[in-house]
Amino acid sequence: MEDTELRQKFDALEKRIGDVYASAEKTRKYFLTLLVVTVIVFVLPLLGLVFAIPSFISTYSEITNI
Repeated sequence: MEDTELRQKFDALEKRIGDVYASAEKTRKYFLTLLVVTVIVFVLPLLGLVFAIPSFISTYSEITNI
């Protein structure tokens, strides 16, 4: 092989590696976004219920004692 052919192949491989890296970064950002959305949609309401359920129970027990 000549030097120019080898250099062209290395350049092509370098471009492909750059494309794979960009794709991996997009996937990483997607999973991070998915994790944040999961926390907002699922975990935060559960934490809210930790405070809401005792309040509801005390209100309900007051109503039943009347």
